[in-house]
Amino acid sequence: MQVPTVGCSLRGVSMSGVGIPPGCRAFCSLSHSGLHCGGRNVQGTDLCYQALVAWAGGLVLPPPLVPVVPVSLAGSTNDTGGRLEPAPEPQRDQTLRQQGPLASPIPAGHPAVPTKPAGPWRDCAEAHRAGHEQSGVYELRLGRHVVSAWCEQQLEGGGWTVIQRRQDGSVNFFTTWQHYKVGFGQPDGEHWLGLEPVYQLTSRGDHELLVLLEDWGGRGARAHYDGFSLEPESDHYRLRLGQYHGDAGDSLSWHNDKPFSTVDRDRDSYSGNCALYQRGGWWYHACAHSNLNGVWHRGGHYRSRYQDGVYWAEFRGGAYSLKKAAMLIRPLRL
Repeated sequence: MQVPTVGCSLRGVSMSGVGIPPGCRAFCSLSHSGLHCGGRNVQGTDLCYQALVAWAGGLVLPPPLVPVVPVSLAGSTNDTGGRLEPAPEPQRDQTLRQQGPLASPIPAGHPAVPTKPAGPWRDCAEAHRAGHEQSGVYELRLGRHVVSAWCEQQLEGGGWTVIQRRQDGSVNFFTTWQHYKVGFGQPDGEHWLGLEPVYQLTSRGDHELLVLLEDWGGRGARAHYDGFSLEPESDHYRLRLGQYHGDAGDSLSWHNDKPFSTVDRDRDSYSGNCALYQRGGWWYHACAHSNLNGVWHRGGHYRSRYQDGVYWAEFRGGAYSLKKAAMLIRPLRL
């Protein structure tokens, strides 16, 4: 199903009789802040958004759900019988490094250095080799462009470039292809570095990927892939992954070899638009075993018509939205 892009309307499509509110019948469009129906900003609880999904649901079958409870909880030896501790009051995380079950905690995204170190650098690994061992925002030269990125220099030998981070719900990840291509957010907070910058980095040589996760009880998990790269935009930034290691469970290999999809660039393997249902951008299959760019629901367990939270199916399941997630890459040969 084709979803309207910016400025386009649902011309030639009858919306009568499907429960769409009058203010939503005129048009539905997309901008950097999300879907808009009848000029209204559409959020997950908005009637216009619900009506649009209901309309889409009448054309295709709903996407399959991943298990609500994962087959095996990661780190089961430390599990408390599947029970979760009460979620703390959601608030912006102001802790630089919060120790927990992870030996290497999630980078908190608050500057450890007052200014950007001299650069620009080829990548965070080069800056680390030059003696810059403080984590913070560094400038990287990628082709003709210079981008700002968070370099994690004190985690497992340093040299890590953070390409994605979720921690407080301050950034809307339900956005367009162009935004996912060039990146959005701030490198010292929630952000997406950008598909093109990540492609430029990984095209220089072999890279590894580290995914760090944390639930609302402070429990952490990790997934490490000994190979990670993206194909160019002409191949829709198709994902290439190596072998999995870790204690989070492997919820990304199912997406291996899949192109990246957004709500306005539907490249998934499903008859509908996974990005619309999952409310994010990802290497969707049919649809997702992981959705780290989904909606940051407060408190963990969430209620939504579709599984649209920030989840990693093998760690807490598809109906649990994680508090923190980060994706970091590093050259294999430092």
